[in-house]
Amino acid sequence: AAAGGGRPPGPESSLEPYVQTRIFKIIVIGDSNVGKTCLTFRFCGGTFPDKTEATIGVDFREKTVEIEGERIKVQVWDTAGQERFRKSMVEHYYRNVHAVVFVYDVTKMTSFTNLKMWIEECNGHAVPPLVPRVLVGNKCDLKDLIQVPSSMALKFADAHNMLLFETSAKDPQESQNVDAIFMCLACRLKAQRSLLCRDLEGRPGQPRRLEPAHSATGKSSCPC
Repeated sequence: AAAGGGRPPGPESSLEPYVQTRIFKIIVIGDSNVGKTCLTFRFCGGTFPDKTEATIGVDFREKTVEIEGERIKVQVWDTAGQERFRKSMVEHYYRNVHAVVFVYDVTKMTSFTNLKMWIEECNGHAVPPLVPRVLVGNKCDLKDLIQVPSSMALKFADAHNMLLFETSAKDPQESQNVDAIFMCLACRLKAQRSLLCRDLEGRPGQPRRLEPAHSATGKSSCPC
């Protein structure tokens, strides 16, 4: 008998953790000045910051979204791109990560070629293969300065089994596409945890360039 006359936990009590708001940790990786902080500002706050300073260490912002009737808290972790600011925090940054966003600046070829280094770092911290990853080319509003063509980025995304987004955190017209990056990951994460018995590794998404999709209602939807 249960001590104190209490009723032993029934089947309904085991469901309690599943009705709580789930938290998805998404980390944003890339060189300095590619716009990582601005992307997180745009998604979590809906605006482009007037002035930003270099991220020192790790920072994170969060936004609560609703997917298929469930409230989910999306935590977006932003890290410094400069190694001297990252050494003491990097282990904590990669711990219990649910998804990874690799960001490069479409106007700086070096930020694109350095993606291999960032992927190696991610793999070096034992991020599981099932953790969704996406590639984001930022600052696509600077059309006359573009150095990384979409075809090159698509080839890279294909080789690393990632979706490709090209967007601009600064351009208000691109705000739905910024939302789509994180909502796509949140949708995918929710699906993974709702279908625990299904092997999702066998059905990876095909990389593609995603443009802002404006619906008649003005609401963005998950592109996955």
